[in-house]
Amino acid sequence: MAELEFPNYFLIDLPPEARLDPGMLREALRQIKRNRRQYIHEMSTDDVVKVIARLANNWCDDLFPFRKFTLEEGPKNMGFSLETLRKGLDQFFGRITEESLHNLLSQEFGDSQRLDRPASIPEERLENRMAMAVGPELIGHITAGNLPCPTLMCMIHGLLIGSAQFVKCAQGAGFLPRLFAHSIYEAHNKFGACLELAEWEGGEAHLEDQLFAEANCITAVGRNETLSAIRKRLPEETHFLSHGHRVSFGFISKDMMTRAIASEQATLAADDVAAWDQHGCLSPHVFYIQAEGIVGGEQFAQMLADALDQKERNEPRGNLPASTAANISELRSVHEMRAANTGDIRLWQSEDSTAWTVVFDHEQGFTTSCLNRFVYVREVADLDEVLRTAEMVRNQISTVGLAATKLDASDLVHQLAHWGVTRVCPIGKMQNPPLTWRHDGRPALGNYVRWTDWEM
Repeated sequence: MAELEFPNYFLIDLPPEARLDPGMLREALRQIKRNRRQYIHEMSTDDVVKVIARLANNWCDDLFPFRKFTLEEGPKNMGFSLETLRKGLDQFFGRITEESLHNLLSQEFGDSQRLDRPASIPEERLENRMAMAVGPELIGHITAGNLPCPTLMCMIHGLLIGSAQFVKCAQGAGFLPRLFAHSIYEAHNKFGACLELAEWEGGEAHLEDQLFAEANCITAVGRNETLSAIRKRLPEETHFLSHGHRVSFGFISKDMMTRAIASEQATLAADDVAAWDQHGCLSPHVFYIQAEGIVGGEQFAQMLADALDQKERNEPRGNLPASTAANISELRSVHEMRAANTGDIRLWQSEDSTAWTVVFDHEQGFTTSCLNRFVYVREVADLDEVLRTAEMVRNQISTVGLAATKLDASDLVHQLAHWGVTRVCPIGKMQNPPLTWRHDGRPALGNYVRWTDWEM
């Protein structure tokens, strides 16, 4: 396939030798605000939904030029294998339909028309009042570089609420956001005219100051100390939505540990570990297996190792920098030495590569994985033990993948919710949340908007 030609619609399209300066950025930000007022301010939500759903459907089509280019050039630009990238695109865009978008709007606002004009829900009609939600004039997104999907979802959220948007990509992470922005421009050039993207290294205060001065709302994903520093630099009236460091784990109850069900759960767990090569806050670091099932934790670890071995054949992990691969090898060596000396640990690993690793041990608590398909399995008495020994990561857990009987599941979810977990899902779905997911337990769209109540 011939390389796609990208017109210079966005700052990110500038050649590497072109230096972005504060004046250029300031004018670009003001221009997309003007474009919003002129082009999309009065566009109906129904029309916006149709455009987004049609574009998402195109991204699921192997003949769509932007998808074809992503699959051809993405592995070398993003570090994921072709198979991982294809599956990730299918899962992400496959959940974006007219129906799911309207479900999201109804969940967030009660009535999707409330973004267009004052409208009421039944409770408001009883009090003879209406309300309207208004998105920010300009949202600035400061994105992370480990996964593309959160950035794309931020862009979709901004389109839904009718905001101009600036996307600051991490250095070297602009490949897919840039393609997605160009696909938006091709699908609806007025939408595209209200978008801007650029890529620079963190710490460029002279550029960030321009963004902070012009935007009504800033979203940021990153380390907690980075988010704290951003918050201190924002004008008092600027709305700040931040997502800090999060981790995830899985829990399988003893009643699910029959041989047939345990084997199925191991295959699903391998899907969660392999998705996007275990990057991102939704990927599991540890699977906890409740003791006294027919299949024990060590047997499950063996099943998970077999499933990851098969996964590597069908959906190989991406290539790693030498330093990252060396870190995995070093960590493996530590566990191998401990296994030889104490015998209280078992290790399964891919042959002649660092493609996947499973460690079964008797440690208590939560251990952060080095990622790239490196996962721990531990046997515990019950969920109480997990939460008691994982206290150090309390309120940092994003997702728990849960396998339990219907009789037990509700009580376990209640326990997890009160401990601070914001999402519980079936194992196998950890990296594939629904469109209506409340990220970090907060409204997906409701956090952006300002409400106007009309009391009649």
